[in-house]
Amino acid sequence: MTKYLKTADQDWYKQRLARIAFCVAGTFCLIFIRLFYLQVINGEELRRLSENNCIRLQSTDPSRGMIFDRNGIRLVDNRPSFDLNIVLKDAKPVEQTVKKLSKYINVPESELLSKIENNKTVSSYKPILLKKDIGRDALAAIEVRKFDLPGVIVDVKPRRHYLERQTAAHLIGYLSEINADELNSGEYPGYTVGDYIGKFGIEKIFESFLQGKRGGRQVEVNVMGQVVRNLKTVDPQPGQNLYLTIDLRVQKKAEALLEGVAGAVVAMDPQTGQILALASSPSFDQNIFVDGMSHEQWDALVSNPLRPLENKVIHGEYPPASTFKIITAIAALEEGVIDKDTTFYCPGYYKYGNRVYRCWRAAGHDSVNVIKALAESCDVYFYQVGQKLGIDRLSMYAVASGLGSPTGIDLDHEAAGLIPTKEWKKRRTGVAWQGGETLSVAIGQGFDLATPLQMLVLTSAVANGGEMYKPLILKSVYSPEGSVILESKKQLAGKLPVSKKTLKIIKEGLWNVVNNKKGTAWIAHVEGFDISGKTGTAQVVGRSKERGLSEEELSHRLKSHAWFVAYAPSVDPQIAVSVIVEHGSHGSSTAAPIARDVIKTYFGQGENSTPDKLKVAGDQ
Repeated sequence: MTKYLKTADQDWYKQRLARIAFCVAGTFCLIFIRLFYLQVINGEELRRLSENNCIRLQSTDPSRGMIFDRNGIRLVDNRPSFDLNIVLKDAKPVEQTVKKLSKYINVPESELLSKIENNKTVSSYKPILLKKDIGRDALAAIEVRKFDLPGVIVDVKPRRHYLERQTAAHLIGYLSEINADELNSGEYPGYTVGDYIGKFGIEKIFESFLQGKRGGRQVEVNVMGQVVRNLKTVDPQPGQNLYLTIDLRVQKKAEALLEGVAGAVVAMDPQTGQILALASSPSFDQNIFVDGMSHEQWDALVSNPLRPLENKVIHGEYPPASTFKIITAIAALEEGVIDKDTTFYCPGYYKYGNRVYRCWRAAGHDSVNVIKALAESCDVYFYQVGQKLGIDRLSMYAVASGLGSPTGIDLDHEAAGLIPTKEWKKRRTGVAWQGGETLSVAIGQGFDLATPLQMLVLTSAVANGGEMYKPLILKSVYSPEGSVILESKKQLAGKLPVSKKTLKIIKEGLWNVVNNKKGTAWIAHVEGFDISGKTGTAQVVGRSKERGLSEEELSHRLKSHAWFVAYAPSVDPQIAVSVIVEHGSHGSSTAAPIARDVIKTYFGQGENSTPDKLKVAGDQ
C-alpha cells in the first residue's frame, strides 16, 4: 500500500510539471509571435509612426446647459467658437510660422509672439491659445493654408450665446473666463485656465447644473501637428437645462416700459412665490462678457450714472414711501390703536413739537378713516397713527412682515434694507431717537429702506391672505435627454402678523387706491379689470437745497422716486407687481401705469400699450 501511494504521488507531480512546462512554453511562443508581428510584419508602419507621428491627448469641452423661460422659450444657447492654438513642438520654425499666420488672420505678429512668450513654461506638446473665436473668414484662410502652418490647430468649442440681448440680463447673468483666484479657491475642481464660468445671476448660482463634464480624445498627429485619426474618444457630457419661472412675454413688456429710465419691475405669482418677471433698467448685453469687450465698453458700463450692472430689484435700497403705510395700518389695527371707523381730521398739516409736518395734499383730506387714508394716501392720518404706535412697535411689525432682511432669493448679494429702532440709532449715531422721526418712518420716509423685491413679497402676502413665500426663479431642471432632474416647490418663509379681520380692511383700502376716483392710482384703473395697489413717492436726500420748488421744478437728480405695488385680480390674485422708477416724481403718474400694463400683458391684454403720460391731481 505504501509503495502504491508513493508511485501515485510521483505520477501526480510529473503531470503538474508537464502542465506548467506547457504553459511557460505557450507564453514564450505568444510573446515571440507578437514580437515577430511588431518587428517584421508591422515594423515599417510603427517606424513611420515613431519617426513622423505621435499620440496626443486632447480635452473636449462640454456644451453648457441651455436656459428657457417657463413656457419653454429658449433664452440662452451655445454656438460654435473657433479657437486658434499653436503647438510649439510641431510649429518649428516658430517665428516663420507665426509670421505667416499673422498675415492670414490680420493679427500683429508681435501680439502672437507675446502670447507664446507668456506661455513659455507650458510643455511644447501642449497647445497655446493665440486667439479665441477667430471667426469664419479667418478659419477659412487657415484651412486653405493649413499645410503651410505646421503646429497651428483650430479647436472648435461651444461658446455661450444669449439669444435675447439684454433681456433678463440681471437675472440670467453672464459667463466670463475663470481667474487665478477662483482657480485657487477650491470651489471649481476640474476647471483649468481658459475655462468659462458663471460670474453673475443664474449662470453663477446654478453653475453645477449647467457646466457639464469634460470629455477627451486620443489622436494621432503628423509632423505638422495635424490630426491623422482618432484613436479613442470619451464624449463630453452636456450640462443640464434650466427652466426659469419668468414669462418672456411679461419680461419683455416690463423692460420696454422701463426704457430710458433707471428703475425696476418685478412680478410674482402670489400663490407660489414664482417670479414672473425681473427687470432692472438700464440693462446690458451679456454677450460682450463672453465675446470679449474693449476698455471703452467696460468704462462705459461702470461709469454710467444709471448703473446698468446693478440689479436694482435686489440691490437697490429705497425709502418705501407711502407703500410702507400698509405696514403702519396693519400695526395700528392689530395693536388696537385704531379700528376701521377711527377718524382723524386732515387740514393738510400736522403739528408735532415745534415742527409742522405737511400732507402731500396741501388742502388736506378732511375727516379720514383707515380705508380712505390708504386710498388717498393721507400723510396726516399716518403721522398720528405712527405717533400712537411708537417706533419700536412699528419696527416690530415691519420686521415681522419681511422688511429689514433678505428675502432669500437665489441670487448673489441681496440687500437687506433697513428698519430702524431706537437701539439701532443710538448704536449708529450715539444720539437718542426723536419723536418726530417716528412720524417720518410711519409714512415710509426717514431711515426706512426697502428693495423692490421685499415690497413685492409683502404685497403678495397681503394679496394671498398673509403667506410670505420665498421668491423662486428656478422652475425645473431637465437632463439633456429630457428627463426631470428637479422641480421647484413653493417655500413658505413666514406669515404676516395680521388677522383675517385686519387684512380684509387693508385689502379694501388697497382696492380703493385703484378703483375709487379719488384714489391715488385711479390712473391704473381698467374697466372690467380688478386691480388693487398702493402708490408711493419717496423723497430724495438732499432736496432741501431746492426747498420751495415743485416736483416738476426740481432738478432730475432731486426728483422723488416713484413707487407702485399692486396685485390682480383683487380676489384670488394671480400676479403681484412691484415698480420703482428712480427720480420718476410720482408713483401715481409714473409707476402705476407701468404696473397696470405689466398686469394687462400677463393676462393677454394690451401687449402694445405704453404708459400714460396723464397725471392726476395729487400723487403719493
